[in-house]
Amino acid sequence: MYDVKSKKAEEFINDGEIRETLAYAEANKHNEALIDQILEKARPQKTATGYHCAGLSHREASVLLACDIPEKIEKIYQIAEEIKQAFYGNRIVIFAPLYLSNYCVNGCVYCPYHMKNKHIPRKKLTQEEVRAEVIALQDMGHKRLAIEAGEDPVNNPIEYILDCIKTIYSVHHKNGDIRRVNVNIAATTVENYRKLKEAGIGTYILFQETYHKESYLKLHPTGPKHDYDYHTEAMDRAMEGGIDDVGLGVLFGLELYKYEFAGLLMHAEHLEAVHGVGPHTISVPRVKHADDIDPDAFDNGISDEIFAKLTACIRLAVPYTGMIISTRESEAVRSKLLRLGISQVSGGSRTSVGGYTEKERPHDTEQFDVSDQRTLDEVVRWLMENGHIPSFCTACYREGRTGDRFMALCKSGQIVNCCHPNALMTLKEYLEDYASPETCKVGLEVIEREIPKITNPKVRQIAVEHLHDMEGGKRDFRF
Repeated sequence: MYDVKSKKAEEFINDGEIRETLAYAEANKHNEALIDQILEKARPQKTATGYHCAGLSHREASVLLACDIPEKIEKIYQIAEEIKQAFYGNRIVIFAPLYLSNYCVNGCVYCPYHMKNKHIPRKKLTQEEVRAEVIALQDMGHKRLAIEAGEDPVNNPIEYILDCIKTIYSVHHKNGDIRRVNVNIAATTVENYRKLKEAGIGTYILFQETYHKESYLKLHPTGPKHDYDYHTEAMDRAMEGGIDDVGLGVLFGLELYKYEFAGLLMHAEHLEAVHGVGPHTISVPRVKHADDIDPDAFDNGISDEIFAKLTACIRLAVPYTGMIISTRESEAVRSKLLRLGISQVSGGSRTSVGGYTEKERPHDTEQFDVSDQRTLDEVVRWLMENGHIPSFCTACYREGRTGDRFMALCKSGQIVNCCHPNALMTLKEYLEDYASPETCKVGLEVIEREIPKITNPKVRQIAVEHLHDMEGGKRDFRF
């Protein structure tokens, strides 16, 4: 039976409920009265303090996803953009992945790190190599990382991950510091999640890959990841271990996208119902070419048009979540999706183990081909030229604005009082320390234009003072 509050995977991600939802959506995809009612519910409502969004249930959102009426799809896009502007404005958070090890004991058929791949070189960074990678990332201007590692209890035990986190936070190079380490590692125990929390991680990220259990078992034929229930229930254990910011995601292309969409939203609803806070982030990766992986071997690939619609519908359903798109996607795709709800992007990414210290991009240990191969400086300038504010901010995590505290501020519309000035101050840091002359020129114009938009006069005055102080060498101001 479907039970949103159950902690059993097959009850809160219930196959029968998903199938009934898809049937309901198909039956109502041309029901314009219902569609208009759902769209009106999703629209952000102005309040005394900001905006409020009701969000949508998995069933309501599935109706919008199924709808193929052109003018209604345009309305979905319009409202997605309204929500994005209401809660995240034109700010785009910047991060980079850091691959620690590609040793893995799993048999995932869509990932080149699978155990049977005998020709890919296996590599695990030493702590000195981690330090070198961090310095390379700091020299680019990064402040936020997402660390990645294959699942291997011998080569990548939790102690190794904790040592790497400690090393990353310890590196202070010139004006560089990594201020937030998000962690994307395999499902683990409550005890290990407690250790990650104590290590000072930001968000714990774990992609479900697919919510379709039968497909999941086939796609993960061997290794500990084969256990669907243990993997799907990981976020509950993480929250029990004290981690209050978690990130969901599916790998679109493995299974029918409408099924995945409903399952993803049901997972978000479950976290909200049980723990009082939904996912801090939702990622939207698609299957891409890699060492011995051919994306055409998976027959559920989705077009750019469907991908955009999926992104917009997620934004309507879960309005307060951060949405992430990586360099798996091209510049053109990323540009469109930024408007429809994406609030975080990676820049200058390398998906190989030890890739940042290499002059030329190495391909031998890449987890997937990088479509957007521009430098971080090029990505920052591109964002600004397209009306966005690149943000290197990590203030909420370091000020304790996480979990339900972050969501309360976000849902009340108060978070903008911190996010907007923090984005401008971290952008100024980047311009002072790392930007090319061309990017610096564009960035200073953006800051000049955006400062008057800070509505609180006191906050605006303090921000102006801090921006001036940065020119004298001071760093790391935050609200």
